[in-house]
Amino acid sequence: MDQAEAVAELVEGAVRGDQRCWDDLVERFLPLVSAIIARHRLRGADADDVNQTVWLSLVEHLGDLREPRALPGWLSTTTRHECLRVIKGSRRTVLVDPQSASVLDLRDAEQDVAEGVLALERQQVLRAGLAELPDDRREMLTLLLADPPLPYREVSRMLGIPIGSIGPTRARALDQLRNSNAVRGFLAQVPHGAEEMST
Repeated sequence: MDQAEAVAELVEGAVRGDQRCWDDLVERFLPLVSAIIARHRLRGADADDVNQTVWLSLVEHLGDLREPRALPGWLSTTTRHECLRVIKGSRRTVLVDPQSASVLDLRDAEQDVAEGVLALERQQVLRAGLAELPDDRREMLTLLLADPPLPYREVSRMLGIPIGSIGPTRARALDQLRNSNAVRGFLAQVPHGAEEMST
């Protein structure tokens, strides 16, 4: 069973009230939620507030997920929104000198955090999308994304396919990845024009 199917089964079990399935979901995705909270530099009560709100929101909306395999994207987006809500709320109570350089530093830091969180979310979603692909296509994309890049000759040898079929197969695999439940679920939750996933 691949990762996407395992997540779908856990979601279905949790919706039915299976506590073990819920516990497994939390254990599997708590590191993702915690990483996004940490990247927003939230700590203590603020971090706890976001964490609790995200999981309560999942309890409320778990049965509403149209595609359980898109859960990583849903959690990423929900956590990011909650982090931004808490940060925005805390700004109302912090007095700052608008002339001070620290205000500009804060904007730069927030930009860095936002970019880092988005990169982390994309990685998680791409992993989930790759898990939905057939083994041969997942292996091909993984080899083609190696750093440093492998020559087609080497990919051909490793996969046992002709060099000429790599390009067309790569194109089909990328189309399949773009149409995976994980990637489509992520893109559906991102404001139009705000983000494009590069594959």
